[in-house]
Amino acid sequence: MRRLSRFQRGVSLAQARTLGSSIEAERSTVTFDGVPAGPPRSRRRVGFGITLAALVAAALIVRLWGVRHGLPFVYNVDEGAHFVPRAIGMFGHSRNPGYFINPPAFTYLLHAIFAIRWGGDRDAVTGAFALDPSTAFTLARVASATLGAAAVALLAIAGARLAGSRVGLVAGAVMALAFLPVRYSHLALNDVPALMPICLALVGVAGIYRNGRMREYALAGVALGLGCATKYTAGVIVVSLVAAAVVSRAGGRREARIRGVAVATACAVGAFLLANPYSVLDAHAFLAGLHKQSATAGEVGGKLGLEQRSPLLYYLGTLTWGLGWLPSLAAVGGAARLLLRDRRLAAVLVPAPLIFLLYMGSQGRFYARWILPIYPLLCLLAAVGALWAADWVAGRLRRRWSGTWVPAAMAAVLLCAQGAVLVVHNDALLTRRDTRQIARDWMKAHVPVGSRVVVEPVVPQQWVSDPGHASRTVTGDRWLKWLTGRFRGRSVKLEDYERTTRPTLLARYRREGYCWVVTGSTQYGRAYVDPGRAPAAIRYYKQLRSGSKVVFRTRPYGPREPERFSFDGPFDYHPLRYRRPGPEIVIYRLNDCTPSIG
Repeated sequence: MRRLSRFQRGVSLAQARTLGSSIEAERSTVTFDGVPAGPPRSRRRVGFGITLAALVAAALIVRLWGVRHGLPFVYNVDEGAHFVPRAIGMFGHSRNPGYFINPPAFTYLLHAIFAIRWGGDRDAVTGAFALDPSTAFTLARVASATLGAAAVALLAIAGARLAGSRVGLVAGAVMALAFLPVRYSHLALNDVPALMPICLALVGVAGIYRNGRMREYALAGVALGLGCATKYTAGVIVVSLVAAAVVSRAGGRREARIRGVAVATACAVGAFLLANPYSVLDAHAFLAGLHKQSATAGEVGGKLGLEQRSPLLYYLGTLTWGLGWLPSLAAVGGAARLLLRDRRLAAVLVPAPLIFLLYMGSQGRFYARWILPIYPLLCLLAAVGALWAADWVAGRLRRRWSGTWVPAAMAAVLLCAQGAVLVVHNDALLTRRDTRQIARDWMKAHVPVGSRVVVEPVVPQQWVSDPGHASRTVTGDRWLKWLTGRFRGRSVKLEDYERTTRPTLLARYRREGYCWVVTGSTQYGRAYVDPGRAPAAIRYYKQLRSGSKVVFRTRPYGPREPERFSFDGPFDYHPLRYRRPGPEIVIYRLNDCTPSIG
């Protein structure tokens, strides 16, 4: 072989360097689907940061708008019973929640917030909560909303790491304005707070998929553990974690991948125990709570009012308004696109939602918010599908637009349009007076203090009291309330109340001087949805109407619009016909009834 001269060797080296630089430049300007990214990396990072900050600010605004709705009364049963009261209760005993139907991480966070707010003094905290619970619930709701906005930022970062900044920002925009995540950010429940560690886990999953470093496994594992300690079903993200390890673009030896999964597992267990230490220290109560949660979710046909008989079809239907029609269809398109063009990324994003839907679709009880853990993955799939479609359209209109931010902006606007309308409507609605508050104001003006009243369980127990005021009666309440929570010597769950109503109760009301009967559509509606399971309740309401006079009625929608009971619209208020929060409230005055005072 002829030896190269020093000059030739220098030229060859320079060419190689030039070629390497051009390849590196090309790599830095290519994003998902091989589309040119446009501006230099530094400018893209600045633009991404500014856009993301604006997105998070908008997400926080819509989550805080109307955050004090209903207070001082808490009308959501789960919100009033679970996290805030238990965080307050910890000031009077040990840190053991003694309750594991829901994991305690969010409860511990609220406990810390309340300790900061009231200085950790037990008497100060419990006294303030007893006098007026509004402050505690407001702080808890703000915490939920803030974690929900943080989830938007983390999802955008995860999407950018997985498939480019356009995918990340579009996915974040969908999450920011999807109705269900915004609606439940207004409540002190664990559904939205769990989205933050889920999205943080996705950031780690994206790192595993791209480079396979041990710190990415550790990040994903810690976030997974925190997610499970906030909401058990957050564990679904483990499917994406394992899939990312298997198909990681970084390659590497099989032993390294196994070691990475082991690191993630150890970190997940450690984080879970750190956020839920009494799962070990009080293992018996922990296992009992898990068993009860599983038994409750799997109970078939136990909840009166569940009209939909197919949980899977129900959940798919909720996506049309909880996530939105276009995002849902785009998610299907994104999954199909990835299965055809990028099966590695499809393995990370597609199986987890399918497995979760099939699992939840096999349960006996079902609520729209129970599938929130897969919303981040659905948002990512929707972004992939919408961007592919938008780039295709842009390429037909003007070729140089394909792959730029023009089709990305178009996709984001279209995907977020339905959610934005529902969110703004709902936020504005939450700032208006609840129908239950309107009914209570009427009773304050027309029903004497100390009167005996029958109030269906459509309001909390505190509704008949005057928070912040001295006791009006021997029970401390403004009115003496019929014990709807007891029937034949046993406790009655709210969901079983309609099964205990029967016409003979009306004679007892009259005999004992309970002349006012307050009913609500979120209770009597259950009986009318499935009259065969509560025939006595149907007869009860028929005789109530014929043997009394309607003295007050308030509705959350138009006067001529009928409402069919469900566990969605009457509680989430996503239908646009709603004009204010709350159910229909009807107050009856029984005929031939002499009121008894005290």
